[in-house]
Amino acid sequence: MAGSRIGHLFSVTTCGESHGPALGAIVEGCPAGLPLSEADLQRDLDRRRPGQSRFTTQRQEADRVRILSGLFEGVTTGTPIGLLIENSDQRSRDYRDIQHLFRPGHADYTYWHKYGIRDYRGGGRSSARETAMRVAAGGIAKRLLAHWGVEVRAALIAMGEVEIDRKRWDWQEVENNPFFAPDAAMVSHFTTLLEEVRQQGDSVGALLEVEINGVPVGWGEPVFDRLDADLAKAMMSINAVKGVEIGDGMAAARARGSQWVDEMVADSTQNNGVAFLSNRAGGILGGISSGQSIILRLAVKPTSSIMVPRRTVDIHGQDQIIQTRGRHDPCVGIRAVPVAEAMAALVLADHALRARLSRL
Repeated sequence: MAGSRIGHLFSVTTCGESHGPALGAIVEGCPAGLPLSEADLQRDLDRRRPGQSRFTTQRQEADRVRILSGLFEGVTTGTPIGLLIENSDQRSRDYRDIQHLFRPGHADYTYWHKYGIRDYRGGGRSSARETAMRVAAGGIAKRLLAHWGVEVRAALIAMGEVEIDRKRWDWQEVENNPFFAPDAAMVSHFTTLLEEVRQQGDSVGALLEVEINGVPVGWGEPVFDRLDADLAKAMMSINAVKGVEIGDGMAAARARGSQWVDEMVADSTQNNGVAFLSNRAGGILGGISSGQSIILRLAVKPTSSIMVPRRTVDIHGQDQIIQTRGRHDPCVGIRAVPVAEAMAALVLADHALRARLSRL
């Protein structure tokens, strides 16, 4: 299957299906000498892991990652790093009743027409289960970026019509609640919303924000491989993501140039002698990092697997009614937070290596 690889100098190729025996990845381009262990990757996998609260799918997967190659005596060797996560709680029987039906909002219909084969067991390759491997590989990228002083972090800032108060933003709070929300006061509101959604057999969408600090001026390539373009592509590759904005993004369409531009002033306290008075561009100018914080926001659609009966067709083209059963996230945006971090880290690690080749 084409399209299972991301990156140029730092690249990741993944394989595996939702209900197959395992998920795998090959990470290439990681420099030798980086201290690394399975425990370093497990933290983010545990954050993404299903079944940790009543607000996520109750599929029970340990998501224990094994490093198969590319490591010797606790450091990377510069050779391809092989990763493996075994699946242990597949319940394919949950999907037998709908094996001939296309689930609305899922990739069933498009995969069927593209390949002529349908893996009805949770969507096969199109399942969000595949993102576990991205998070494992992203853990390597995050370790590499940390070596260069770069930090990638993300948070859930809205669920449905319920939004956080940005004046109460607290990054430390993100790890203290099951929603990865930076506003402690909104946790109870998110809880009430999801309880209502679950009782109705429905789902709800979410808005995530990614913040990247420590990126110097000069990462990114002109024209087609712009840093913002690669980040947007990486985010759009995440299951259920339907929109991405960089910086103030969509608000640019309603602004004037005098309101939009990020003015610059001389400032000897800054590394490059320049300070920006705002960051509407989200830390990227002309596809190249400006040295400011890089800010992304992702719109995640409501989970398409819901208990509410919906109209669809079967593989024979006949009208049907479908009601999805089994274990599903009422808000897939929650577990997308560590996935967004991982994808941002993979892109940045690749561009970090590319930047080192751009000049003497």
